[in-house]
Amino acid sequence: MSHLELDMSILEPELLAELDAYIDSLPDPRGSIIAVLHKAQELNGYLPRELQLYVARRTGLPTAKINGIVTFYSFFSEVPSGVYTISVCTGTACFVKGAQEVLDRFREELKLEEDEPMTEDGLFSINDVRCIGACGLAPVVRVNERIFGHVKPDQVSEIIAQHRKEAADAS
Repeated sequence: MSHLELDMSILEPELLAELDAYIDSLPDPRGSIIAVLHKAQELNGYLPRELQLYVARRTGLPTAKINGIVTFYSFFSEVPSGVYTISVCTGTACFVKGAQEVLDRFREELKLEEDEPMTEDGLFSINDVRCIGACGLAPVVRVNERIFGHVKPDQVSEIIAQHRKEAADAS
């Protein structure tokens, strides 16, 4: 991750000021790096390389270490995500019970290719996760913090419609 290729101007000064205040409030920012990254993601919505470099500089940790943490833990994201993040479990139990078909149906109905971070309207992101920890409900889908168990491909439209309605009602 070369800092020569990064455009630090994409980072909002207000975001950086709030992140700086948070980092300064910690007795040991280096030892609290997971918390710092959570705060950075909460403020920005995701952790682009520019923000990772900023955190590395502020904490004195190597940028490679920051990026290693961000890419290791599934709760961090390097790309923007939609209002609703759809996570389809593709662990063994879910896979055997049809999770791939469910995942494919979500991508088809949302018109999202594997490399696209979110729908054009910014409402949905989709990803596959290795295990949600609810094997007895396989195949499992999580939309933000809401869990759907025993999901069949023909239920995907209903799940999407439910969240589109929820978003419309909120606006």
